[in-house]
Amino acid sequence: MARKLLWASLALAPTTIFLAYVAHAGKVTLFIVAAIALVPLAWLIGESTEHAAEHTGPRVGGFLNASFGNAPELIIALFAIADNLPDVVRGSLAGSVISNLLLVFGITEVFGRTALLDRRSLLTQVGLVGLAVVAFLPTVVLGHHGDPNRHSAVLASIPASVVLLVLYLGVTIANLRAQPQSAGEQPASGSWRFPMALTALGIATAATAVVSEILVHSLDAFAHAVGLSQFFISAVIVAIVGNAAEHGGAVVIAHRGKMPLASEIAISSSAQVALLVTPLVMLVSLAFANPLALTFRWVEIGAMAAAAVIVAYAVQDGESSRREGFALVAAYLAVVAVFFVAGDR
Repeated sequence: MARKLLWASLALAPTTIFLAYVAHAGKVTLFIVAAIALVPLAWLIGESTEHAAEHTGPRVGGFLNASFGNAPELIIALFAIADNLPDVVRGSLAGSVISNLLLVFGITEVFGRTALLDRRSLLTQVGLVGLAVVAFLPTVVLGHHGDPNRHSAVLASIPASVVLLVLYLGVTIANLRAQPQSAGEQPASGSWRFPMALTALGIATAATAVVSEILVHSLDAFAHAVGLSQFFISAVIVAIVGNAAEHGGAVVIAHRGKMPLASEIAISSSAQVALLVTPLVMLVSLAFANPLALTFRWVEIGAMAAAAVIVAYAVQDGESSRREGFALVAAYLAVVAVFFVAGDR
């Protein structure tokens, strides 16, 4: 029954597009409808990834989900840059790293079963997030002692972005090659064929990107309606919405008892935002009138560092735990409270 409901609710995506571009519905209405429409799309991405992982193994499956799931985050950031909203971009990117580490991984442990995790792979991904935090520090200092969007801050962001991109690609390729040969050898009965799973992933990702764009363009009206700061909206709401695919997919997969894949989705997605999406957004922004400087605030960089340390401690024993999951979710709620108090720059 639940699966039939989810399949049927996929119609919300074209409905959202119709309301936005044909019916020209109000912004608050669009925000609510788009947010609901992202739920079945997230489920479809998780479903497709799970079937693809039957052929590839959990590491590649997690990489596929993170890659497809982060496409909306990249698109959202580029639209915000085009609208000259650098604080929204930085807030949403930092929020994505933190929410994937603490919220998504925490919820997967709460809803999943106790299981052995790929300790080496997960610690590598968390370590990459830590390295990204270190790479951002020079630009954070520049942003703290002057205009965070000045030309010198943009120039300082370029070498950091290039280094992070090269590091991410090198480590990811090595990590994928290290996957055990036994993974994904015999797909389970009833699994989709690999091309079908990839096609579904592509369609779901494209629809998620369009719906996410509609939601972001309606966020300002929604923010005024509920009285929240722009920073809080971008770092919490935009970040969660932009990563709805990973959130939904990881939870569904964890609930089915596939914790290695669910943990790879959550943590590799965070590393991908920090070392791939963020530097890629920065470099692409050079083609815009107002390039993005990676001048995160201390509250953002501190929260990212703390999240990496907490998750590293949680996965170092190589085993999932519901108790740890609740602790991670509680840590995320604490970050949300800090962001609420911090307000705009």
